[in-house]
Order: sequence, then structure tokens, then C-alpha cells
Amino acid sequence: MDDARPSRTALRVALRRAAHQIYDAKPLVFDDPVAVPILGQEYLPELHKTATKLEKPFSVALRAFLVARSRYAEDNLAKAVAQGVTQYVLLGAGLDTFAHRNPYSELRVFEVDHPATQQWKRELLKTGMLKAPANLAYAPVDFERQTLPEQLHAAGFNPAIPAFFAWLGVVPYLTLDAFRSTIAFVASQPAGSGLVLDYGQPRSALPFLEKLAHDSLAARVQLAGEPFQLFFTPPEIAGELTAFRGLEDIGSTEINARYFGNRSDNLRLMGSSARLLSAWL
Repeated sequence: MDDARPSRTALRVALRRAAHQIYDAKPLVFDDPVAVPILGQEYLPELHKTATKLEKPFSVALRAFLVARSRYAEDNLAKAVAQGVTQYVLLGAGLDTFAHRNPYSELRVFEVDHPATQQWKRELLKTGMLKAPANLAYAPVDFERQTLPEQLHAAGFNPAIPAFFAWLGVVPYLTLDAFRSTIAFVASQPAGSGLVLDYGQPRSALPFLEKLAHDSLAARVQLAGEPFQLFFTPPEIAGELTAFRGLEDIGSTEINARYFGNRSDNLRLMGSSARLLSAWL
């Protein structure tokens, strides 16, 4: 992404999380009372455009996946906290609001992102008069000049105790080398640490109509200056995570069954491209 501007993809994700709070039927899959306030007045017109897309299957399915992955991450975080984890690292935090809803008094939250995106978020929080919690630490990382370990450590991260990592909406934009270096860092953490991420299957693994949807989304993120680069099949990503145990890798069928059953609206995933994965040390 451009060094001078925040991530457009992060904004699109935040808009869809906020739209879920307003337009989708109750009970919400992902209840986030901060999702709308963090956007402030500046982005309300874009948020309200969602009302014109409520019946568009692709738009609804994409929103479903984005709220499901946030729910999945926080469901797994709850397991980690129950096992004694006291550090939560959001890799590519964007406009994530967990730190402002954190129900765990002993859990310290570290938000990792590009400095421009992080500064943009902090300005939105200031404009919206949303205070930063005491147990939140920002770790801005310019990967051209800095490393993840050094910036996390500078923010107060303790590598000697377990941590849980959420890596959402990032993997498709990476090079394979960048993916592997981050996985190696997470794998170096103490036993009891965990990871949740999402990834997409390669175009070649998709049926014809899903290839068209893939191409449409890829074209849009390319125009935003954040092109897709990295995809895996489930066996391929399992091969990258051999240091971990207890892998769970779920696709649309499992996600719909877990989070979207018996709904009164049409909120649910479509297709087979997007997947959620959790793993433990």
C-alpha cells in the first residue's frame, strides 16, 4: 500500500461490519456497538449506500464472511483467554474495535498495522471522542524499514508468555516470503499461543461462476492499490503450518452451519473460496 495513505481495504471492511449492525436481522452474528461510531460523520454516506445493496447476493455474502471471521477470531480468543493467555495481537488491525469492547481485564491488546493506517484510525477515534483503553498498545510497522518482532517488543509485548494472534484480511495481499516470516514469528511463541487467519483458495481451484466473482473482487482491490497476491488450497496451507497443532480449517458450509443457521434474512456465505483457520502451539 501507499506509504502516505491509509488502507482503502480496511475502510471497506469497517463499513461492512458497521452495516451488519444496522441492516441485518437480529440476532447479529457479530455484535459490535463501536463499529458505527468509529466511522464518524465522514463515512456515514458510504455506510448508508449499503441500503441499496441489501438484495445483491455477492455483497451480502461478502459481508457475511467479514462478520463471521471477526466472530470466529473472538470466539477463539475466548478459548485462549480461558487457558490463561493475556496477550492479544491483531496483525493488520485496520479499524478493528475489540480493544474498545474488551471484556477481559487481564488481556492486553496490541494492534499492528502500517503507520498511515494506524494514524488514520487514531484520528477517527479522536474525532469520535472514543478513548483508547489503558490495555491497548499500538505497534506501527513499516515493513520496508522495521520488523514485526522489534516493533511489538517496543510496544511492550512479552515474548516469554503465550499470546493469541488474529491475522484477518491480510494473507491474500502478502508475498509468500512475508507470509512465511510472520508464521515463523508466531510459531516461535511459547506453548499455549494460538493463531486465527483467513485465506482464499486459488482461482484454479474454483468452479466457473466463482472464478468470475474472484475476478471481480480482484479487479476492485487492484484499483484500490492493494492487489491480491497469495492463495492456498487447504492442503497447501496445512503444509505451511506444520509447527502448529489442532488445526481447524473451515469453509462456507461449516461457517454457514455455525453462524448463519435459522436466520430470518439472507445473510450467509456463498461459494468455496474464502476459508477460516485456527491453530495452536
